[in-house]
Amino acid sequence: MAVKKQKRHRKIVRFFTACFGFRQPYKVLCDGTFVHHLIENRITPADEALSKTLSAPVKLFTTKCVIEELKRLGQSHSQALEAAHKLVVARCDHDKRNSADVCIMDIIGEKNSEHFFVATQDVDLRKKLREVPGVPLIFGLRNALFLEPPSAFQREFVKASEEGRSHMTESEYKMLKKGANNLLETEGTRNSSNENDDLEDQRLETQTVKQKHNTTEGLGMKDRPQFKRKKAKGPNPLSCKKKKSSHNPSSISKKESEEGKDSVRSRSRKRKRSRGAKKPLQIDS
Repeated sequence: MAVKKQKRHRKIVRFFTACFGFRQPYKVLCDGTFVHHLIENRITPADEALSKTLSAPVKLFTTKCVIEELKRLGQSHSQALEAAHKLVVARCDHDKRNSADVCIMDIIGEKNSEHFFVATQDVDLRKKLREVPGVPLIFGLRNALFLEPPSAFQREFVKASEEGRSHMTESEYKMLKKGANNLLETEGTRNSSNENDDLEDQRLETQTVKQKHNTTEGLGMKDRPQFKRKKAKGPNPLSCKKKKSSHNPSSISKKESEEGKDSVRSRSRKRKRSRGAKKPLQIDS
């Protein structure tokens, strides 16, 4: 149950921060009835209890009119008076002390420009503040604190403001129309100036061409240089592969080996000489 309540409070706080620009630390404006409720139910310290309810740091405020009202209530609200003196006093421009609800309504104003959370037990005051856009309300129930969801008026106000932001106002429409007309006029003048510049450029180009043609005719020169055509050349010999010989290397090696063998054979054949003594020739007498 506590987790659901905390999620609901976070959703409400997110609504007011997104739609009305509330920022941390949140400012809580407390009246005498709320301070008295905190003392009676022993919800202390008050800043920690409220920061737990809003899931963010808070700063507590009250007014001089609220303090004066607690003084008039007497001894029964003496503890509440002491606690109220410890809170930050919000400025209210009242020469005479008014009632607490009137003082709070004056401080909140029409749009709650100070972004106050209002903590009160006064039912009538809460009913009035529901008709003011951007005023989140806090109240106590026994020993628990609750944050009221946005009222139907506040939701309708947010919806209407969003629709208004999505459409242009009359002043914005007039400004946009004026800017568009000025833009069209500047574009028109720019285009006319560009056309004049183009015509001037074309005229100058034609003049320069005529002058060049006259000078070339007077000198007997041709308009364009005559370039020689490149003839096809043979292939680069360095980039070509060498031709392979048609003779078979194996046959050549065989011939060489055969010739080598014949030479060896011829060398090996030597004439043998006899080592015997020669016989003397006999002469017949």
